[in-house]
Amino acid sequence: MSRIILYTGKGGVGKTSVAAATATRCADLGHKTIVVSTDAAHSLADSFDLPLGPEPTPIGDKLWGQEIDVLYQMEKYWGNVQRYMATVLEWRGLDDIIAEEMTVFPGMEEVASLLQIVHLHDDWDYEVIIVDCAPTGATLQLLAMPEIARWYLEKIFPIEKKTIQLTRPVLRAVIDLPIPDDELFDAVEELILELDRMKTLLTDPHKSSVRLVLNPEKMVIKEAQRAFTYLNLYGYVTDAVISNRLMPSQVQDSYFTSWKEIHKKYSQMIEEAFSPLLILKVPLFDQEVVGLDMLRRMAESIYGERDPAEVFFTGQTHTIEKKDDLYLLNIPLPFVGKEDIQLTRSAEELIVHIGNRKRNIILPRALMPLDVLGARHEEDMLVVKFGEADKERVPA
Repeated sequence: MSRIILYTGKGGVGKTSVAAATATRCADLGHKTIVVSTDAAHSLADSFDLPLGPEPTPIGDKLWGQEIDVLYQMEKYWGNVQRYMATVLEWRGLDDIIAEEMTVFPGMEEVASLLQIVHLHDDWDYEVIIVDCAPTGATLQLLAMPEIARWYLEKIFPIEKKTIQLTRPVLRAVIDLPIPDDELFDAVEELILELDRMKTLLTDPHKSSVRLVLNPEKMVIKEAQRAFTYLNLYGYVTDAVISNRLMPSQVQDSYFTSWKEIHKKYSQMIEEAFSPLLILKVPLFDQEVVGLDMLRRMAESIYGERDPAEVFFTGQTHTIEKKDDLYLLNIPLPFVGKEDIQLTRSAEELIVHIGNRKRNIILPRALMPLDVLGARHEEDMLVVKFGEADKERVPA
């Protein structure tokens, strides 16, 4: 069975280097491995210090790299739709070049790239597929798209298709507007089904994992926490966090003393925010992480004796469900009694205290304006109720 590991994080944290180092280690351990970049600003080739093409390119024994050809993927998955939209815009009087540019929706290039993963999984025999994703925000928008697409396919698409099929002859006789044909609807349906296939593949906890790459800095950690919450919300399993560029203890220069203290403080924050995930720590190296030798050095620092292709965590650290007009935040907390748990709420965070330990959970937007109406702990699960305090509630 193939393994898929996606690396994402705030821009500039070193996720491309970590993805490349992981792929290098997997290949060195004997796994047939490919590392692909879905980030529009490709830097994977720079990390290996080797040219990479739009097709799988050999890097070393059992290792391939690919910087996906976005134009090819766009034509494959979006071409018919794009051509129809351009025709409509040209009909409205827009210049044909401008019309064509306006038909590329934000995120579609990344979607087309990510769909390549399905192709690599289904049509090739790679044992490990490493994905260097776009920065966090773009990746989250991308991973949310299958949910939106499925809703559209089930609720709106059949009505639109049937309506157009029935009214097409009349519309063509009455107005000069370009009318979509069945080929266009088939293309939309195929795209949505591909997205659904992608979602099924990437939410299989025994096959696919997301790994968050961050630096020990407050803004970076907060963004990673938000990403972590939304990944849980969409059903994607995060199995590890890589804390990159930690100040090494052997650096003795007094200039870096405050940085070492800051990194120590934020390392504790990372442990609290992402428990019980595996936290893998990477030092700030004394030179650029470029080329296979440095990538191997980074991989050794990250994984030690571990095989990066292992699944480090299969559960979800929290889930959110809607019940009537309540939202229920479910947090697995085995081996503790309810008397040991204390909750604190800030604007966008729920802080769970257990003894002298705490865990910060960034709340999704839907929960931020709501009140905490109560909590219960049963069967090793803490259930926190959110809703509007001035309304009568149905018991959870």
